[in-house]
Amino acid sequence: MLKLIGYRLVLAVPQLMIVSLLVFSLIYLIPGSAAAVILGDAAASPEEIARIEAELGLDQPFLVRLFAWYGAALHGDLGTSILSGQPVTDMITQRLPATLSLVIGGLVVAVIVGISLGMYAGIKAGRPRDRAVTGFTAFMQSIPEFWLGQILVVVFVIQLHVAPVLAWVPPSQNVGRWLAGLLLPAIALGVGAAALISRQMRTAMAESLNSRFVDTLTAAGVPRQRIIWGYAFKNSLVPALAAVGLAIGVLFGTSLVMERVFSFPGLGTLMLSSVLGKDFPVVQGIALVIGVIVIIVNMVLDISYGVINPKARPA
Repeated sequence: MLKLIGYRLVLAVPQLMIVSLLVFSLIYLIPGSAAAVILGDAAASPEEIARIEAELGLDQPFLVRLFAWYGAALHGDLGTSILSGQPVTDMITQRLPATLSLVIGGLVVAVIVGISLGMYAGIKAGRPRDRAVTGFTAFMQSIPEFWLGQILVVVFVIQLHVAPVLAWVPPSQNVGRWLAGLLLPAIALGVGAAALISRQMRTAMAESLNSRFVDTLTAAGVPRQRIIWGYAFKNSLVPALAAVGLAIGVLFGTSLVMERVFSFPGLGTLMLSSVLGKDFPVVQGIALVIGVIVIIVNMVLDISYGVINPKARPA
């Protein structure tokens, strides 16, 4: 088990290096100049643009800027916002709780609904309820999350008045209002991921129950419920966890849009304003933080594979 943990930690290092390199490099594909945005259209002469770029270090060679950014990032310094002058780390720290709350809420909904529906269908594979669940999950996966979020707002906030108008309330202020405001966004965000997890769980459960060891256990008189929960469920968790890993990346990407629907002051709104304003340090910092979180979560899931299934551990 320790070898598996060490292997995943070592593998995470090049992943972080590649992600950070891509994040820094992709900024060069954004058209326009940050100096021109700062100066405005009236004062954005070539001479003034060159002066501002020199002050910001934007005129330095690519490798010089890359290694300087690496060195600062390793010390927790993601630079300073070009537009506001605030440290990027502080700006991300202020908005990260809202985004993490939204993603974790969506993930909880996705895991509970996805695993429940997958087991319900997989236990009776090929039966009418299996086909019904399969059709329902296909419908769930086809619904755009932002559209579902708008429908939930119209129905539960505007029409029925059973959900708060202000969705985001920090948990430090009021835990109850935080949970109440998180309910609708979590449902809207987690529906598509639940369908993905459900499909994997259904297939894995059906395959496990059709295995030879299940016939042996049944012949030995082992109760059906014990076979399902004690053996088949455990074997089905590995592909389900793989689907969870894929869902986390999808949830982070979708949450950046969902924040606009429910007015969450998270990283998504900050990213949008920073891209429009050519605020490169903020865009780089947000993309790097999200990439690091996704890598860490997938590393934890890979280690969980070894806990559940010893065959997944390195020899």
